[in-house]
Amino acid sequence: MILCITHSQDTYTIDLVQQHLEQLGYPSFRFNSDEFGTRYRLRYRLTASGPQYQLEHGLTLIDAADITGVWYRKLWELKVPPSLDAAYVPAFIKEYNTSLHIFLDALDVPWMNRIDLDHAVSGNKLLQLTAAQAAGLAVPQTLFSNHAEDAIRFYDDHNGDVVVKLHGALSKTMDGRGNFFPTTRLRKEDVPMLESLSACPMILQEYIPKDRELRIVYVDGEFFTGSLRAPDTTDWRTASTTVIQWEPFVLPPAQEEKISRLMQLLGLPFGAIDMIVQPDGQYVFLEVNPQGEWGMLQKYLGFPIAETIAEKLVQKITHA
Repeated sequence: MILCITHSQDTYTIDLVQQHLEQLGYPSFRFNSDEFGTRYRLRYRLTASGPQYQLEHGLTLIDAADITGVWYRKLWELKVPPSLDAAYVPAFIKEYNTSLHIFLDALDVPWMNRIDLDHAVSGNKLLQLTAAQAAGLAVPQTLFSNHAEDAIRFYDDHNGDVVVKLHGALSKTMDGRGNFFPTTRLRKEDVPMLESLSACPMILQEYIPKDRELRIVYVDGEFFTGSLRAPDTTDWRTASTTVIQWEPFVLPPAQEEKISRLMQLLGLPFGAIDMIVQPDGQYVFLEVNPQGEWGMLQKYLGFPIAETIAEKLVQKITHA
């Protein structure tokens, strides 16, 4: 059995991957991580033959010993029962998170991606930029700071051509529903607001002129690239979905080699990479999201991303 870790609101991509796994002869189980504390029964015990880790979901029993591979798509915050007294919520979250990771840590099988590496990369954009630079990719000049003086000096050094963004995403969906702070061009009238950085450290980067924005999906050596003509907005996710028109794009082999080197350095078989193609044809790396969205590329461009994820994971299992 292959465990597919996601959340209860996930649609389309999870279904496509599971369908293809089934066609390949590999049954899978969808594990909604946000419902772990409300819809799963856990049973961990030490037996004469060793530890046993089991979950029950309805009539289904999931034994860690039966899992042969893991597709790690998303891990979401736990849902808390509405009837739970507020005083017990911290203990509920702490103990269920501990219990969840005890189960996941017991899965010594092929993963895509390994959860520890996935979190290490997604939680450290400076690590990403450093690895990208080491792999030969061009990266923007970048400042991480909580100090207004640093930010103002960076703004002046780049003649005001600066964007600002948060390290982590507030929204976990591609359409930016919910709390969302997009990459934003810093205006001169915004500079006095940099005094508030002490309350929320942010990332400042030089503004990169762009002809196209690329979303590159890397699946264990395979590339699927969609491009957007540079929109009027700094962050294309803020544009109307009726304006966004994805087009297929072929990466030059030199860029593919550098990205492959980057992903190997990071230890990731999967990632969604954002890059810019400048008007002069130069490529600039922005970031890699180990849990990045790709459904729009499969839906609008017909890329077989789900099929490739399933096939690559099965290959890892059969060669383990």
